[in-house]
Amino acid sequence: MATPADKLASTHLYFVCDAPEALDELDLLLEEALLGGAGLIQLRDKGAGEDRLLAAGARFREAANRHDAFFLINDRPDLVAPTGADGVHVGQGDVGVAEARRVAGTDAIVGLSSHAPAQLDAAHAAARDDRPDYLSVGPVWATPTKPGRPAAGLDYVRYAAAHASVPWFAIGGIDTVNIGEVVNAGASRVVVVRAIRDATDPRATAESLNGALGHRVGAAS
Repeated sequence: MATPADKLASTHLYFVCDAPEALDELDLLLEEALLGGAGLIQLRDKGAGEDRLLAAGARFREAANRHDAFFLINDRPDLVAPTGADGVHVGQGDVGVAEARRVAGTDAIVGLSSHAPAQLDAAHAAARDDRPDYLSVGPVWATPTKPGRPAAGLDYVRYAAAHASVPWFAIGGIDTVNIGEVVNAGASRVVVVRAIRDATDPRATAESLNGALGHRVGAAS
């Protein structure tokens, strides 16, 4: 039986979404993304109150269960248990990885954002509970979902491809038009937000992204 680490390593498309008021629309969007091959979905909404995060989290959990996908919540290790999430994603300025793991639970997945080679190196050098289960690498291009964060560029993707020893996902402004550049730089996993969220056909977009990564829905990873 595949372990959570095996399953994470074989996940290539990661979709991050907010917690809209219209939960029925959220259900449809998540279903389309998952049908298109997203293997990990994250609830990220910095402006949402706890009640809305809990309500949305229940929908994320149900959707992930239907597709045997991972569900993570952003920056709220305390909500991992109440939402039934598989883990939490934290940023460089959020609670540390070990503390996030302590709060979320020893079995929880903990992901960490990284924006420069030094941060990637520090994550790899960390021991035991301080070591993240995966990294995001970017933003490759500037994106409105991370206002004020300068682009790390494709050079950072190349660095991760050469040096990373944990699963990592390129992130930041990636879409069906430019994903080839990210793949050529060495990425085999990506995180997207707007590319799927704002797509006319989210499922087809997810399938296209997966295809660019060398995977197709229904094929073995």
